[in-house]
Amino acid sequence: MQFEHETVLLTELVDSVLPKSGGVYMDCTVGGGGHTKLLLDKSAPAGLVIGFDQDNTALEFTRRKFADYGERVTLVHANFREIRRVAASLQVEAVDGIVFDLGVSSPQFDVAERGFSYRADAPLDMRMDQTISKTAADVVNELDEAELAKIFFEYGEERFSRAIARALVRERAKARIETTERLAEIVKLSIPAAARRSGPHPARRVFQALRIEVNDELGALDEALDGAFEILAPGGRIGVITFHSLEDRIVKRRFAKWCKGCTCPPEFPVCVCGKEPLADLVTRKAITPGEVELSRNQRSRSAKLRVVQKR
Repeated sequence: MQFEHETVLLTELVDSVLPKSGGVYMDCTVGGGGHTKLLLDKSAPAGLVIGFDQDNTALEFTRRKFADYGERVTLVHANFREIRRVAASLQVEAVDGIVFDLGVSSPQFDVAERGFSYRADAPLDMRMDQTISKTAADVVNELDEAELAKIFFEYGEERFSRAIARALVRERAKARIETTERLAEIVKLSIPAAARRSGPHPARRVFQALRIEVNDELGALDEALDGAFEILAPGGRIGVITFHSLEDRIVKRRFAKWCKGCTCPPEFPVCVCGKEPLADLVTRKAITPGEVELSRNQRSRSAKLRVVQKR
């Protein structure tokens, strides 16, 4: 399979970490290699790029794609929550720039067998790393009604979460739910008719929630941000592209925590805690795709780029 992917905010993300020759950079979500390639090109002739991805299909493609770059690029099969371990295993003590492009890449959506999309019938899988055992079918068929409702509400921000969970438990008692088509149809019929007639596909939020649950996306992001900041060199930058409000909230809060200085109560006339900010925001407001990119790639419409620089 060709793992071709329309990279979102390509130049904006790479330029945000100020690549230069001799620097060390990490692309934590290699995917089709768009950001990795530009990092390599902009840090030539002596910059090093470490890329990792939990999807082996993506890595097989990018290893061939970057063969001519030789020792300037190292590609590792790993979840980005393992960023500290990856750095230690490669004997990398400090990194000058780290980029994250979150979300599911186009090939993962477009290959029906991966089970990410409600637009084609396929096994209910949704694993980004296919070496893990838990699938979306396991979640849908094995968790109780309350647990399912919580996942749909918290990870999908689905207002009909309880009704959907109730319908899934009822229908799985008749036969195990194994396909994307059956799941989408159950979800569609479990919500009010008025809600089905307007807005996005009725199953969109449920599919997002299941993908996040199967891959522990939010927990992994939390760990990855902490690990990235720990190995970031002074003056180094982290750039993160998010695609939904849950990811963006985690990134904003983590950046704000690093950039916060004094923690004294507001009524104190002078600071006594002595706490200094660990970082500075580079982007006061998130960078979003321009009209040209939006017209070329509709999947970029929800993308937001935020950047922070370590002191």
